[in-house]
Amino acid sequence: MSLSDAEMLAYREELRCGFSELDEVFEGCMQGAVSLLSPQGIKDYLEGASLICMIGRGFEPVLVYLEEMPEVASKLGEDTLQRVSQAVWKISRTPNGMAIPSFLQTIAEAARRLGSAESLQRYIDLVLDMMERTAGSIHGIHATQPSPGAVPLFEQMPFLLSQLSLVGLKKWVDYGVLHYNDHPDRQKDYFSLQSADSRAVLQRERYGTLFMDNERKLDMYLRALWQEHPQLVPYSEAFDELRKPRPYFDDLGVRVPDVLNDKCGVSGIDRYRALLAHMAAHRRWSARIIADNYSPFQRVATEHFEDCRVDHLAMRRYPGLRRLFLALHPRPAEDACHAEEESCILHRLAMVSYAMMNPEHGYQNPFVIEFADKFRALMADGEGSTKEMAGLALSFIARTRLQSDQLPKVHFTDTEVHYRDDNRHLWQFIEEGDEEEQFEEERRRAPEEEPQGLPPRHYPEWDYHSKTYRPDWVSLYESLHPSGRAADIDRLLTKHAAVAKHLERLLDMLKPQNFVRVRYQEEGSELDLDVAIRSLIDLKSGITPDPRINMSHKHDSRDIAVMLLLDLSASLNDIPEGCAQSVLQLSQEAVALMGWAIERLGDSFAIAGFSSNTRHEVRYQHIKGFSEHWGDEVKGRLAAMEAGYSTRMGAALRHAAHYLGARKEEKKLLLVLTDGEPSDIDVHDPEMLIHDTHKAVQELDQDGIYTYCINLDPNADDYVDKIFGQQYTVIDKVERLPERLPQLFLALTK
Repeated sequence: MSLSDAEMLAYREELRCGFSELDEVFEGCMQGAVSLLSPQGIKDYLEGASLICMIGRGFEPVLVYLEEMPEVASKLGEDTLQRVSQAVWKISRTPNGMAIPSFLQTIAEAARRLGSAESLQRYIDLVLDMMERTAGSIHGIHATQPSPGAVPLFEQMPFLLSQLSLVGLKKWVDYGVLHYNDHPDRQKDYFSLQSADSRAVLQRERYGTLFMDNERKLDMYLRALWQEHPQLVPYSEAFDELRKPRPYFDDLGVRVPDVLNDKCGVSGIDRYRALLAHMAAHRRWSARIIADNYSPFQRVATEHFEDCRVDHLAMRRYPGLRRLFLALHPRPAEDACHAEEESCILHRLAMVSYAMMNPEHGYQNPFVIEFADKFRALMADGEGSTKEMAGLALSFIARTRLQSDQLPKVHFTDTEVHYRDDNRHLWQFIEEGDEEEQFEEERRRAPEEEPQGLPPRHYPEWDYHSKTYRPDWVSLYESLHPSGRAADIDRLLTKHAAVAKHLERLLDMLKPQNFVRVRYQEEGSELDLDVAIRSLIDLKSGITPDPRINMSHKHDSRDIAVMLLLDLSASLNDIPEGCAQSVLQLSQEAVALMGWAIERLGDSFAIAGFSSNTRHEVRYQHIKGFSEHWGDEVKGRLAAMEAGYSTRMGAALRHAAHYLGARKEEKKLLLVLTDGEPSDIDVHDPEMLIHDTHKAVQELDQDGIYTYCINLDPNADDYVDKIFGQQYTVIDKVERLPERLPQLFLALTK
């Protein structure tokens, strides 16, 4: 692109620099910059050059910046323009100003060798830190003498970058700073590679296969075998000791380590090939998964199973990869992890991963054998799918779960598969829509499309001792209740025909009119004849008539949403003294009458049941959704109700509020029908779940949901007011429940 004289003049005026030598080279520099940079990049480029011109170090730093930076910015991103100019400004504020030209001359080579803006920033931080540390302690005088090793270091930098990775360069520089900080001459010798010590440390840090030396070879490998051409971007492992970075890919490219050494008899270049083959297999065969309802353990397990699937497909396509994958995959000893002392979740996953990769794994663990066989059976029929791997992983976690998995001490030995990426591409974090509508959609699918089950939702639990929440403490599994015979519920309604007739009279009084008239409207749906005649008489009499001669109608219905939450714990199977029916059967009759009554009123309502088997398994079953009518399908689910397990009520209340809180009705009522206090087999403090349920009731109240408890326990007065305050009714005579429950509902909502 050729610039006009006017454009060139405008750019020259934008560059605030008065060196006469600049006029001779400016046009050539700008022609190159305009061809490589965006308009914003050109602005940053000229601002950076102006800043360097202001530091007072002559024309040379400005010239180096103008000549080198367009290509650097084009390769690594235009934000490098400001990074470099700001770094020069920082150096100019220190005694190391004389090193600025040498520093700028290394930028182009550093950008080429390091390959990413992140690594270039690491390089800049490294040399700035080196100059600060060595300048600040010469002869005990702080920041008054320049670093003796800075200029020699920059002179040797092209050679050093060709020999060392960024982590190796950091270790080599750190050695020189640590051992020669108080000896200026020996420091110069070290950083100019003149001392034997310097060359020995350099040789020690020269290990592995540098990515930049093999970039073209690896690019051709991806093109030839996988028909892939992503941008390969190196990163360094030297600057995050706590969280070691791992390879990954996204829309911007594939991130790989800047150096790999030989490992497990596999050369560095073959480790690069295994890594890229694994990520190419993911790009070809993996699908994304909604992550919102998966726990951390379930996500890790899904990643392991999906990694094995794509590795299996890659080995099927290129059998030579088997040797690399099996050599690089660790084989954990079966007895290496002690469950009573540490979390063994990663150990189990590493074992099953190896077993899925190698049929001759030699493990005796029955779960490892079972799931490795299931995996191979799935893959024998075709390519499998990410969804199938997720289902297999969820089953593995549920079947092998231990209490010790929650321990903070985790067994990591032989659990990391070094050629695999971090799997961030698998997960999509979004907020789902109306989950209940999803249930309806899933329910209407063909049988072959039925999902195997939803992953759990996790809810906190209140610890009244510490006055804090235990985050993600409870795992709640929801499902659609199985169906039974709707005729059984119809017989119950016939049995209580007298109660239904009494309820019908109450309903007729409560049932709202569909429309009411709104009179005296200037604009409306029809003429209000009485007012219109009166206005006409006023007009004839010379009086200003009332213009409000129209009327309209408005809907006058009950604006309420009701959720009935049923405690389905094992105690409902008990038969109260003096009764011929169990509490469960009486509850079915009561809910049937209440459902019939609410349907006649036209209120929006839903029914769900819950029970629990420790905090790891709270079961929440949908019996009627808000969008469903009181029909045979709902009656069938109600007829099939069964009782079992315990009563972890707080999590169930929070989940019911998840659905009820999404309703648009003005008033929201949550009715809880239970026969006892909250309890579970893994909770030994009887007050713990009482306080948690009370906390859940408070949370619902803050969200505008009115919670009311109908309790069938004659001893409920000892605890129910601690949970619900005054918002409860205790029904001492359980046999009257079918009559009392609908009446209580009508009284609460009249």
